[in-house]
Amino acid sequence: MSPHPAPAVLPYEPAPAFRPDVLQDDSAVAGCQGKRIGILIVTYNAVGTLAKVLKRITPNVWKNVEEVLIFDDASVDHTYELAFGMKTVLDLPKLTVLKHPKNLGYGGNQKAAYRYFIDRGFDIVVLLHGDGQYAPEILSHLYHPIVQGEADAVLGSRMMRKYGGPLKGGMPLYKFAGNRILTIFENAFLGMHLSEFHSGYRAYNLRALSQIDFSRMTDDFHFDTEIIIKLQHQHFIVSEVPIPTYYGNEICYVNGMTYARNVARAIWRYKQCARSVAHYPEFEEYFVHYPLKRSEHSSHSFAIALAGSGNAVLDVGCGKGFLAQELARNGNHVTGVDALPPEEVLPSVERYFQTDLDHGIAGIVPRAGAGTFDRVLLLDVLEHMKDSGLLLTQCKAALKSTGLIVVSLPNIANITVRLKLLFGQFDYQERGIMDKTHLRWFTRRTARKLLEVHGYQIVEERMTNMPVDLALGISPTSFLAKAIHRVLRVFTVLMPGLMGYQIMLVARAGGSTRYSDLSVPRSAS
Repeated sequence: MSPHPAPAVLPYEPAPAFRPDVLQDDSAVAGCQGKRIGILIVTYNAVGTLAKVLKRITPNVWKNVEEVLIFDDASVDHTYELAFGMKTVLDLPKLTVLKHPKNLGYGGNQKAAYRYFIDRGFDIVVLLHGDGQYAPEILSHLYHPIVQGEADAVLGSRMMRKYGGPLKGGMPLYKFAGNRILTIFENAFLGMHLSEFHSGYRAYNLRALSQIDFSRMTDDFHFDTEIIIKLQHQHFIVSEVPIPTYYGNEICYVNGMTYARNVARAIWRYKQCARSVAHYPEFEEYFVHYPLKRSEHSSHSFAIALAGSGNAVLDVGCGKGFLAQELARNGNHVTGVDALPPEEVLPSVERYFQTDLDHGIAGIVPRAGAGTFDRVLLLDVLEHMKDSGLLLTQCKAALKSTGLIVVSLPNIANITVRLKLLFGQFDYQERGIMDKTHLRWFTRRTARKLLEVHGYQIVEERMTNMPVDLALGISPTSFLAKAIHRVLRVFTVLMPGLMGYQIMLVARAGGSTRYSDLSVPRSAS
């Protein structure tokens, strides 16, 4: 008799709807193809259902997955003891049972488990609930598309009709209606086409999850929504497979109205961050402090026009290179200068030089090409400098004899600032005219004087519109935003000092001739 008996086999006991005469053989989709697959079973007070869930996992899945992890979220019943007992008595080496000493919440439990699998080098994880609400019999259908390289995330959808649909499966009508309304709302705002956002049965490529910042995401039930948002934002492929609907006597810990409110709030907060209107911790990585201004009559729209096409452009203070992307589309060749590490700068910046702009660019100009640039851009830069004159003077050496410098500066005389001063307010903000990192502000007169004193001839002046789309949190390409900007443009032209948001100056090096005495070169407009 062998001293090491073979491990006992967990008996396969499918639900009645998945008896062998109904259930198709899953051998064609259960294969792992060399991928390390983990099954995550999240549990909380599931002592009455957990054993059945484990027995409903098909033999082919048990054969192909590397680990089945039961992560108990500090249950107050004997869920952990039951699971640990099954592992010990039935000798199940692939089963791992862990319990949190305190409850982490639905989202917190998942975050801990995903870190567990990522740290151990797994390729795929499938999320399964321990309450039996989702069918373990079709677990392989969830991970198969990821194994095949067809998706980064696969969501089980009860709204797809293969298994009869949600109402036939016992989903209450009010839950069905709420699910559909929320899904329509989410699809509209995220640009997706999912049949259901709110199934907890899903599989993930762990390479994708490793590129998502979980640290500040919610621990609550709308974690599942936040993770879809992040996958979509980061351009991972999200697909769906049909799953059956089952409503038994399991206890639901989700408050429907609170959940719906949290989902809507998550979408709103994400959109605010993605549009750089406001930043919230769970989506803060998508907030750009100085985003590309895409609205009509903004400093960036003017700069793109003024840069022309086919030109050599030196973008001083280029940031990550969002503007450079637009300039490159017009056939321009962009050299960038900023303080960011090179690895954070987009490839649209053909050559990049890292420096502290307060130290100037005298040492960079010879390397970048003295006297070779058709345009030098100083957009949203000089107001941050300790000595703005130093940078202006050094930029002259980069310009061709026919080259132009394009400068944008904040208009402190804007009506919004005046009104705040009228009521005794001089409050700094995250960005805008009263950006807390600004060291100086300008009026139209002082902006012109700055350039003229440092040896430039001003050939054109423009005043930008106030960024109402950012203030209202609406898309700059929407009909409403365009209509507002066109009306606002009339007032900005009529009252530039009062209504203008930023002062845009175009100049050439040499002399101090007043800008009004010069004609605007065709290439600068």
